[in-house]
Amino acid sequence: MRVFKNLGWFFKLEKKSYIIGLFMLVLVALMELVPPQVIGRVIDRITTETLTSNTLVLFGVLLIFVAVLTYIFRFFWRVMIFGASNRLGRTLREQLFEKYSKMSPSFFGKRRTGDLMAHATNDINAVQMTAGAGILTIADSVITGGAVLITMALTVSPKLTLIAMIPLPFMVILTSWYGSILSRLFRVAQAAFSSLNDKTQESVAGIKVTKTFGYEDEDLKDFTNLSNDVVKKNLKVAKIDALFDPTITAIIAISYFLSIFFGARMVVADEISLGQLVTFTTYLGMMVWPLLALGWFFNLVERGKASYDRIEEIMNTRSEISTEITTGSIPSGDITFDVAEFSFPGEDEVSLENIHFTLKEGETLGIVGRTGSGKSSIIRLLLREFDTDSGNSVTINGVDIKQYDIKKLRGLFGYVPQDNFLFSTTIRNNIAFINPDASLEQVQKAADLSYIHQDISAFPEGYDTVVGERGVSLSGGQKQRISIARALMNNPEILILDDSLSAVDAETETAILSNIEQNRAGKTNIITAHRMSAVRNADLIIVMEDGRIIEQGTHSSLTKARGWYYETFKAQSLRRDLTKELDETLEGGGNHDD
Repeated sequence: MRVFKNLGWFFKLEKKSYIIGLFMLVLVALMELVPPQVIGRVIDRITTETLTSNTLVLFGVLLIFVAVLTYIFRFFWRVMIFGASNRLGRTLREQLFEKYSKMSPSFFGKRRTGDLMAHATNDINAVQMTAGAGILTIADSVITGGAVLITMALTVSPKLTLIAMIPLPFMVILTSWYGSILSRLFRVAQAAFSSLNDKTQESVAGIKVTKTFGYEDEDLKDFTNLSNDVVKKNLKVAKIDALFDPTITAIIAISYFLSIFFGARMVVADEISLGQLVTFTTYLGMMVWPLLALGWFFNLVERGKASYDRIEEIMNTRSEISTEITTGSIPSGDITFDVAEFSFPGEDEVSLENIHFTLKEGETLGIVGRTGSGKSSIIRLLLREFDTDSGNSVTINGVDIKQYDIKKLRGLFGYVPQDNFLFSTTIRNNIAFINPDASLEQVQKAADLSYIHQDISAFPEGYDTVVGERGVSLSGGQKQRISIARALMNNPEILILDDSLSAVDAETETAILSNIEQNRAGKTNIITAHRMSAVRNADLIIVMEDGRIIEQGTHSSLTKARGWYYETFKAQSLRRDLTKELDETLEGGGNHDD
């Protein structure tokens, strides 16, 4: 019953719906007590030859009246109870989605997408069933079952009622035992379903890679194995689930036998009439549903408990990002990093060390270095995907960014990550993501700045072209440029391009950077890159290696220093010149033998 205690907050919100629904259930239970009484009285009048046509018509009208009232009451309890349970599902989904949206990247790094999807679908459905069908079954069992038992005892025979109820304690013991086993098996089955969910999502997202490597058969085999595991674990659940109805039916059968055996003897002994025995057995038949409902209730509660525990575990997980706000507005200003040492949560290895620099407002920062040198780590700290420890700080306009409202802070940025995520909608909607009401002209302007307008115009549907999941139907360069257009839509105070020009050629890169420079006067830009040409015109360039700054300055000062930056720039320039010369030779037909 712990799941009902945990859901107490919701029952308080919906107490009016549940009170009305339960009241209607009580009325239905009372209405259902009438027909057996009518049947018993008709039989007694037949046996005593006192039944008249007027009496029969009167009983018939009474039954019709009871049937109409029962229909009305059943309609309203369904609307009230099931309506409330559906609102619970909506509330839990909203709470869970809000929780997901507020959690830090480390939260998603520790959990599979399939698990998170299963919490928002199967688990919430199981809890919703508990608050709907679960409430119904326990209320119906108690109200209907209790009303029938009391009526049997008061209108027929207390002794016969007691005899008929002898097998019921065995049913309670057995169904409780089944329920405890079911709860454990259901958690295992839900975990298996999460794994299958994760596999499905991963396979669909990576279908191009799978096909490129000809891995379809192996992928299908992995999916089949996971699917078989889900079936196997759910079959175990089904086997325990299947024990409820036969057990309850067997208990009812024993009760029927005892009732008829001892009831017949009581009729012969004139303790009760034949009509009363028929009424009693009819009432006993009415006990079948409450007892079956009781078994179903244990089933639903155990499923709901297992699912709510999984949901609660997520809801009780604290974000590693502090949300305490001590400063209201966020003025744009200089960005200063003063980080002596930083490690990602759960890792002992130092990721950043001795990161000290200041980027003036309106300037452009270039961050270069080998893969894994720490370029993106700096960006993630600035975006507050992770927080620094005490003694370290990242400030904007002299105020630690941890003191700002995180939503307002991130509103300063236009961010293009390395992983260019596009939604399964039109190109126009992807670009206008942060401003859905933007006009087509605004969208086209942003696309023009990111040098993607001509590509989009060449598509048959233009800006209304629907891209596949994660932009699967586009090239890498097109996805990058659409992502840049999305970041430029609202002309952010701080534009961040995190290795977001790697899939475009040198000419396109130059055009995009030129557009940004011309159209973002007075705005701050941060560019991380592997190609030195992307940061050549930056006001400040920092060179990263193993999480440390090994060089910083302008392009001119760094080339004069003849360090890593100079050597890399020289090598890349030579490679670019050789490639350009080779292209010109091939275009001129200069393909000569040695």
